[in-house]
Amino acid sequence: MAENDNNSSRAGIQVIARAAAILRALGENQGGMSLGQIAERVGLPRSTVQRIAGALQNERFVMSDGGGGGLRLGPAIGSLAEAARYNIVEQCRLILTELTQRTGETADLSVLRGAGMIFLDQVPGTHRLRTISSVGEVFPLTTTANGKACLSELPEKTARDLISTEWQRIGTDGDMGVFLAELSKIRETGLAYDCGDHTTGISAIGFAFRDWAGDLHAISVPIPTTRFEESRKTVEPELRRTAEGVRQMMV
Repeated sequence: MAENDNNSSRAGIQVIARAAAILRALGENQGGMSLGQIAERVGLPRSTVQRIAGALQNERFVMSDGGGGGLRLGPAIGSLAEAARYNIVEQCRLILTELTQRTGETADLSVLRGAGMIFLDQVPGTHRLRTISSVGEVFPLTTTANGKACLSELPEKTARDLISTEWQRIGTDGDMGVFLAELSKIRETGLAYDCGDHTTGISAIGFAFRDWAGDLHAISVPIPTTRFEESRKTVEPELRRTAEGVRQMMV
């Protein structure tokens, strides 16, 4: 009896893992995917994908695209994402506050959504000259510390597509090889930099992390460029300390 229970438990865990893989694949391809494309992406038989996708459709986690684009994430995922967004803001508020207290600089929390970074929360710094952004404001990916940090955590093809799309939109003729090399360095060091690339007079340092749902977030510290070199000596180690704390929290 105990062996049957163990087998059943393992089977249940396997189904959950497979369903999660399917949902992640759809999340990375929001234009929709066919059953065959999903099967190829997650390395499962098409029949298995069809069975699990059918169960996910019944729960509204997946829906069929009437335009012939296959399957895409359903409305129930949006509800969970909104709950997770609120949760991550609550969980990170103390972390941002402590980071600001230790550095004197503003601390931001943002999330990667589509082709931009959306600011979720901010704790203003204690300096008279400080940087402030509005919650809900959307920032680009390729010229911001938080955007670069998140790009470095994506599969290369996904990152390339987002970079190319943004460069075309803003009319930038960038060097993809150089930019990908920068992302590689970010993965090695754990920190991304914006040296006045997005806004003249403001620089920033940040790191990326995934929440419990797998969504990419970033915590960044924007600093007036006039004191950037001086402040980074304090900010860099404090950001690494914060990153380790966030990763432990997400386990």
